[in-house]
Formats: sequence, C-alpha cells, structure tokens
Amino acid sequence: MRHSRLRTDFSSLTRLARVTVCILVIARAAQFAAAQDTPLISGGVGFYSSTSGGSTAVYPIADPLIAAPLGKSFLVESRATLFEYFSPNGGGQPGYSHIHFASFSYLQGEYLATPHLTVVGGSFLLPFNTYNDRLSPIWISNFQDGPLISSIGTGTGTGLGGMLSGSAVSTSKYSISYNAWFSARSGNYYFNSQRSSGGRAYVYLPESRLEIGASYDRLLQGTQMNFVGAHVWWEPKDTGFRLRSEYARDVHEQGYWIEADYRTLAFGGPDRWTGRFEPVFRIQQTSTNNARANNGSLGVDTLHADFGLDYNLPHNTRIVTSYTRQASNSSAGNGNIWETGIVYRFLFPAWKEKSQ
Repeated sequence: MRHSRLRTDFSSLTRLARVTVCILVIARAAQFAAAQDTPLISGGVGFYSSTSGGSTAVYPIADPLIAAPLGKSFLVESRATLFEYFSPNGGGQPGYSHIHFASFSYLQGEYLATPHLTVVGGSFLLPFNTYNDRLSPIWISNFQDGPLISSIGTGTGTGLGGMLSGSAVSTSKYSISYNAWFSARSGNYYFNSQRSSGGRAYVYLPESRLEIGASYDRLLQGTQMNFVGAHVWWEPKDTGFRLRSEYARDVHEQGYWIEADYRTLAFGGPDRWTGRFEPVFRIQQTSTNNARANNGSLGVDTLHADFGLDYNLPHNTRIVTSYTRQASNSSAGNGNIWETGIVYRFLFPAWKEKSQ
C-alpha cells in the first residue's frame, strides 16, 4: 500500500512539473518570437471547504493562465489546474485521504484572420452554452460547484482540433456572434477529448444588455447522439443585478439552471463595504427517462436550491459561501451542503516591457 501511494504521489508531482515547464516554455518562446508583446500571467488561487452529511473536505486549488501574443495576429493561450483534495476516510477509519491532480484545462493557438474571424487550433474549451468557457474559472464563478447540467454537450469539457469564432454582424443596435468547432478523439491524459462537432450562435442587444443564444453538439463516437442548449443572460444597466441561465438536453435527460446575483449601488457604490456584499441564488433541476444510457451526468431526477453570500475584498480577493438544499431520487436522498472558500485573482506581465 505504501509503495502504491508513493507511486501515485510521484506520478502527480511529475504531471505538475510537466504542466509548469510547458507554461514556462510558452512564455520563453513568446519572449524570443515577439519581444515587444509581453505575455500576461493570470489566474486564481483558492482554498475551499465543503461539508455534507457531517463530513468536511478541504481542497486548495490553483488555476494559472498565460496569454502570450506572437506579433499582431497570433496568440498562444493556456490554463492549467493544480488541485489537492483532503477528505475524511470512510467506514469510521481515522485520518484523511489525499488526492493530487495536475493537468491542462486547455492549450490553444489563435490567429486573428479578419475582424470577423478568429481561427483556433489545439486543445480548447468547448463553447456549448456558456458555463464551460465563460464561467468555470474559480475567480469568476459565484459557486464552488458547477451546474448539474455542465457535462451535457461538453463531454470532457475540451475539444482537440479546430474552431472558428467571431462576430458575424455588429451594429449599435445588436451584434451576432458565433463559434463552430470540430474535435478529434483523444485519450491523452492532458488533452482528453471526444470526437464531436458543433456550434454556438448568440445575439446581444446592447441597449437592454440582453444576450440570447443557442448551442448544438453532435457526438461522433460510440453511441452517437445530439445535444442542444440555450442560454439567456441579462445585466440591466446601472443596477448591479445579473441574471444568467442555461437549458440543455440530449436523448436521455434534460435540465436547466437560473442564477442571479446583486451588488448594491447605494450607500456609496460597489466599492464601499456595503456594496462589497453579493447575495447569490441559483435554482437548478435535471430530469431523466428510463432509457438513459451512461453519458457521464447524474442519471436521477434532481433539484438543487443554492443560496450564496459572497464578499468582494479589495485587491481581487473574494470570500465565497453557499448553502445547498438537495432533493434527489437517488439513494443519497435529500441533504444539505455547506461550502466556504476564499479566492485571489492575480494578473501581471511575464517580464518588464522594454522601453521604445
């Protein structure tokens, strides 16, 4: 058992070293390729705890990101995840179990072909609906846990292949944007993906600050199936209120989530101590049918009501707290989940820019 544990730790440390070296290589290559364009090191670090059924787990996490421009038209971008998880041993045994995790979230190259077209190649976040590519970073998300339907239409979460993105039309009244991708199948530890193709289109109305979109994904391996999704975002101007929502379905299950958060603009604005409080609420539900196959999601009818209260400290630091009431048809039944954490967002240049 001890030798097995040592092998697991060594393997995780090796993956961590590889991820770190790759990020440093990207930054160094960018320095030689285009010294006038300084790469940015960004990301977040956090420390979380989660209590469910009287058992508390803790997990520190780091999500470093690098964006390295190569001239005016090329950009290399990558994000990694470094994760440690400590949870109590089951069966009444004393002590904690420990899990390491280190891998890339994505590693992609981007070419700005025209003002309306960006060509992306490599390992990229699948832009099905909005959570996976917009809200999943720890310094953005309001809750520690992602939505129940986050795996519908995204599979492993990343694609390995190519993607076209851009704004098809943009006026003062509206804009229409798009994504279209093809992903190959890959079992690589760092770049795991499924063979699929799909796209997303959405319209944004700047006067009402309303975005409405639809997504489609076709799984092209194993049991082929279609995934469809829709999203609505609304951020009324000068209110401090945000509403985000998604719906997704496949042949076996469907679900939705609706999330709202608010920061008061009264009493001196959002940078006063009163305006730094951010109450959050999310309702989400999934339903399945009896013919459901194993596609990596819940497999039971589930209803979650999530209540959160975040506090936005100065210097890009946030305290996030939440309470979840879970209602499920699974053997787990109903339950309460309490979560707390602190997240710090960092951003700095990889090196000092040279004076002209």
